[in-house]
This record gives sequence, structure tokens and C-alpha cells, in this order.
Amino acid sequence: MKKVVLFIAVSVDGYIADDCNSVNWIKGQDDSVEMKDTYSEFFDTIDTIVMGNRTYKQIVTELSPDTWPYSGAKTFVITHHPIPDSRDVIFSNEDPCCLVENLRHDSGKDIWICGGADVVNQLLKKDLIDRFHIATIPVIIGGGVKLFGDTGYSLNLKIVDTIIYNGVVETVYERR
Repeated sequence: MKKVVLFIAVSVDGYIADDCNSVNWIKGQDDSVEMKDTYSEFFDTIDTIVMGNRTYKQIVTELSPDTWPYSGAKTFVITHHPIPDSRDVIFSNEDPCCLVENLRHDSGKDIWICGGADVVNQLLKKDLIDRFHIATIPVIIGGGVKLFGDTGYSLNLKIVDTIIYNGVVETVYERR
């Protein structure tokens, strides 16, 4: 069965986007130092991506407006708006938990939960995330979109890896 992996950046105070829904604060503490590429190795382990519509819109308008950055992986965008699918992107109004539960049984590589917070928290409540790869960025942004909301759900984790570079602390957790 495929593993479901949350791979995401978060501010020290727990936000994944600022008050303007921007992620331009995701960088190391020293702009002159090149960031370590942990993303490429991670991307090789997945073939399916699930994200919310706001995350999708942020990618195509702010982060990568000219090219779809995840070609080669099938992307499911959770939305309530009817949007025509493209070669790599499928727009779905299916409940994210049902979608992920069905995708887990497909053969292939793992599933990346790319964002946003609403999708993450729905999956968390149903205990559908197997691994949490969280890059903590050395910044306090003071407001915006919290990664983990008040779910009323607790989950015990264990650290399986930690990578530190340029002030960024990437921690990989799995369920205990």
C-alpha cells in the first residue's frame, strides 16, 4: 500500500502561508548560502500529489506561472468548482479522505500531500498521513494560515530523520 506523506514548509510559529497567502518567506537565514535540495530526492519517491485549490492557484499564479512544476506525477486538486482536467492535473470534488484512501490502494510510489491546511487537517483527523516531512523555516510571520488547526485530534510521532542547513530544520516523523 502507498504511504501518504506530508512534505511542507512551516514558519517557526506554525504557519504555511502569511496573511496575504504568500510563501515568499520560505528561505534560509543567509540569502548568500545555497539551500540544500532535499526536494528532488523526495519527489523521486512519489507519483501522486493531492492539494487544495488555494495551493494549486498559488502554484500557477505565484510560484510557477509558466510551467507545471510537478510533471510526471498525477496531481489531484480538491475543489468545489468544475474545472477541466489537464494532462497532469485532475480537479476533483471528492472528499479528500475518500480520495486518498482510494489512491493508497493503487500500485506505484507514495502520495504527497502538498497542502493546504484544510486538506491536511481533514486527513489528520482520519489518521491518513503516514509520514510528516516538515521543514521549519527560521522566521516568525505572526499570522496567516496555520498548518495544524484545532482538530481535537492528537497523534504520537517519532523522529526518523533530521536535516539542518542554513537555519532550516527539516524533521521527518512517522506515527508511533
